[in-house]
Amino acid sequence: MATLWTLHGDGKTIRPDTVVAPDERLSWPRTIGIGAQHVVAMFGATFLVPLLTHFPPSTTLLFSGIGTIGFLLITRNRLPSYLGSSFAFIAPITAATAGHGMGGALFGILAVGILLAIVGGIVVLTGTGWIDALMPPVVAGAIVALIGFNLAPTAVSNFSTSPLVAIVTLAAIILCTVLFRGMLGRMSIFVGVVIGYLAAVLLGVVDFAPVAKAAWIGLPTFSLPGNPFADASLWGLLPVFLPVVLVLIAENVGHIRAVAQMTGRDVNVLTGRALFADGLATTLAGLFGGSGTTTYGENIGVMAATKVYSTAAYWVAGAVAILLGLSPKVGAVLNTIPSGVLGGATLALYGLIGVVGIKIWLDNRVDFSKPKNQFTAAVALVIGVGNLTWVIGNPKGGIQLSGIVLGTIAAIVIYHLMNAIGRLRGTD
Repeated sequence: MATLWTLHGDGKTIRPDTVVAPDERLSWPRTIGIGAQHVVAMFGATFLVPLLTHFPPSTTLLFSGIGTIGFLLITRNRLPSYLGSSFAFIAPITAATAGHGMGGALFGILAVGILLAIVGGIVVLTGTGWIDALMPPVVAGAIVALIGFNLAPTAVSNFSTSPLVAIVTLAAIILCTVLFRGMLGRMSIFVGVVIGYLAAVLLGVVDFAPVAKAAWIGLPTFSLPGNPFADASLWGLLPVFLPVVLVLIAENVGHIRAVAQMTGRDVNVLTGRALFADGLATTLAGLFGGSGTTTYGENIGVMAATKVYSTAAYWVAGAVAILLGLSPKVGAVLNTIPSGVLGGATLALYGLIGVVGIKIWLDNRVDFSKPKNQFTAAVALVIGVGNLTWVIGNPKGGIQLSGIVLGTIAAIVIYHLMNAIGRLRGTD
């Protein structure tokens, strides 16, 4: 594995017609500065997930940093990416925690990580053709969209706890997006949360007592997953979590294609390694109390803005995240963010997740004049938005399939069934 980077030019300037490639770097002070930008870019979304799911933020930050460094090692230092908390886990974690506590949620995260790592190993051996066949753009877009829209009730619930603070937060996010250019505009959600938090402080709804008691340096809170062999009911959580694997595959593949397009490097051959690395990072997080991870689009924005795709910057970002995770004081500050602030942020954020799914359709020019595409999207979205639930077996102890699960199954089955029959009958 390459452990050194070639200095790009003089290490100070980037010509308009070039980019800093993954195996290059600028001078170390500049590389550290860009790494710090990656930390800021990932931070807003990465700490929001544990706050929304009531996981320890410091633990999640620690394992996101460890996962990022592991990702760089496994992909041979050739694929620039930050592994932050995945929003796809929010709904299943919330459902699992309500019935089985944190141990149940961690078991689900662990299962997703193991399956994703297995998928990565298969892709290393067979290539990505079968993934493209299983999840064509109309299916991938529907799955991503329904996950975002399925979370709408949670956003509305948080918003309702403190409407004034939530409105300030939401307005700040929207205004920051259109008022500022470059990085500040890209970090609108992070900036909006900061402004909303300041508004909450002025209104006297923030309790700083836990912050004063927290130590500056120390290990975060670790937790273990539930044992399904001791509690058989945990197996019933798998249908809720496993569809998340499809989302993580779509996010990783999309990230890799974006990097390949922007750098001109053939990093698509690293898809299997990337999936395996993300699976391993998610498994490690699930074993000790962190949230599941995914490649971060926020950091794609940093690379596009700076034209620096150096993996050296991501080593810096991963190291900083680990240091932040080892500060209980940071975790205590994050835990003081009130639900009203989260409500304002998630009202936009969850909607944006849904819009990302729609963007997948637009980018791939999905033809919605075809019935197979119409029904695939229509049925999956209504199931997800309405959170259609189906309990198999005993109503109290049976397997509960949520809207995300059923919507995912519907998208895959409807598309492939209609496609097969249409070709057979010549009606496609």
